Amino acid sequence: MIESANVGLIYGTDTSNTEEVGERICEEFAKHGIHVQMVNVTEASSAVIEQFDLIIMGIPTWDFGGIQQDWEEFEPELLVTNLQGKTAALYGLGDQFGYGDYFLDAMGWLYERLLKTKAWMIGYWPTEGYDFSASLATIQQGSLFCGLAIDEDQQFDLTDKRIHSWVNQIIGEFKQACAA
Repeated sequence: MIESANVGLIYGTDTSNTEEVGERICEEFAKHGIHVQMVNVTEASSAVIEQFDLIIMGIPTWDFGGIQQDWEEFEPELLVTNLQGKTAALYGLGDQFGYGDYFLDAMGWLYERLLKTKAWMIGYWPTEGYDFSASLATIQQGSLFCGLAIDEDQQFDLTDKRIHSWVNQIIGEFKQACAA
């Protein structure tokens, strides 16, 4: 089960916001007795990522849909990573009011690349409660994000509640995936 699974959280950050949210996600998992190893994408490799049973990846969106530089540089390595039989979930940071036409586009970019690795994706998150114009991170006719949506600029007061709910969701979905 998930308590004995090898769980890793890979993140890229320039301002440390994505790392700090990652730490909060790890703390929430710890409440369930689950240890999560954090790895900065600058220190990641295919071999590092492939060792995990559950891989959580965090990425911020910069300005007008920009990809965080460390993730962009890691793209070739990510695309040759074999995640078949592995489970993955995403979280992304963005500013829905300042950049509402590009909200969480980087998470959508990362999602598209992860699909090529054959990872089993979990952790989709409802778009309800957000105010944005467009996002490459939406799926199912815009009703879901491809991962947890965090806006530390405009909705920082909702972050802890969202992390709590999402981690519980991830644990349940991972258990279902293991049982299947």
